[in-house]
Amino acid sequence: MTRHQKRFGVGRKSVTLLVALGTVAGAALAGAASADAATWTTVAAGVAYRQYDLSATAGTTHVHVLSVDLTNTHVRLGLLYPGAVASRAAVSSLANSQKAVAGINGDFFNISETQHPGVAATGASVGPAVVNGKALKGAVPNGQRFGPALPPGTNTRAVVGVGTDGRARVDSLSLNGTVSVLGRRLPLGGVNQYALAQNSIGAYTSDWGSVSRKRATCGTDTERAAACSTSTYEVTVRKGRVVSTSTAPGSGTITAGTTVLVGREAGAARLKKLVKGQPVAVRYGLTAVSKSAYSFAVGGYPILSGAQPLSGLDKSVSAVRTAVGIGNGGKRVYLFALDGATAYRRGLTIAEVAGALKSLGATEGFSLDGGGSSTLVARPAGSTKVTVRNHPSDGYERPVSNGIGVFTK
Repeated sequence: MTRHQKRFGVGRKSVTLLVALGTVAGAALAGAASADAATWTTVAAGVAYRQYDLSATAGTTHVHVLSVDLTNTHVRLGLLYPGAVASRAAVSSLANSQKAVAGINGDFFNISETQHPGVAATGASVGPAVVNGKALKGAVPNGQRFGPALPPGTNTRAVVGVGTDGRARVDSLSLNGTVSVLGRRLPLGGVNQYALAQNSIGAYTSDWGSVSRKRATCGTDTERAAACSTSTYEVTVRKGRVVSTSTAPGSGTITAGTTVLVGREAGAARLKKLVKGQPVAVRYGLTAVSKSAYSFAVGGYPILSGAQPLSGLDKSVSAVRTAVGIGNGGKRVYLFALDGATAYRRGLTIAEVAGALKSLGATEGFSLDGGGSSTLVARPAGSTKVTVRNHPSDGYERPVSNGIGVFTK
């Protein structure tokens, strides 16, 4: 028994996961995984923690899960992030600094740039993000994402979040934005993203951070490793007017009230027509397929819908995973992370993760970043600080771009 298991005083229970042709076999599994309330330990009112062994294709793995009851008006979920899109921090640090009682890591992110020598890895996440009702960033092109192959029919715009109606759901958020100049409206192709679509214009605000914006002009819509564009242009807009221009993307802190526009190819050609002193208006937002408004949202990809695993989920590659399950009409959320200790590191296939979420009672499921990023934290009884409940497979907490925090009042 590990130190964190002793602290919670929770014994481990073994559950067998049976996956056949992408579906979970038998109601017995659902009962085994969700029964025995004594295995849940209270973290806070409306928040419980559980851990158990799970037998699957690659062998026995170990699950850590938080159950969050959104019918409790004193509980909410929110985005954990370091205060800048282009930045990273450990989940425990993010949770403690934002006073969360528990949390998990979030979206896949721009972790390295070995394919573009001299270009800084931004640490920014792949998909859209919403924090406290505010659109923080948009999604990179599908071909520019980090992480395993997407399931058929899915894309980088997918999110899991909680709407202003207090219900959690899986959705898709598309960027809608314009750059208005002298009565003309130019389409905005990105906001605070580490990669922009070819021929587009992206906007960077104080939310981006100080990391170089050059990465935004590297790669193509279908190939992350493709060379950086040789046709770029940058325009700085402050208080609604152009204050400077440059032929190359820059770096450094962007002050409040300032927007930096970065163009590549045809987008660069459009920006070159702007001159110093010219009035410019930049407007943008994220629009949901469901038409819902979100208090928070984070990217990843869906794996379970209507209590059925998505077709085409991988059944061969087992790994340490992090995921989210949603049940009870969006009022119950399961934050799910596997243990990365050597004995359990073989993990689950993504199809098995979908089955495990269903066995907990979820009807919707969503995969987040895994491997060395998989981290679940929670406060021990009587503490004001969280501790790590699983064993990250790197042997230490990996700094991540964002996460999902559980907050109480």
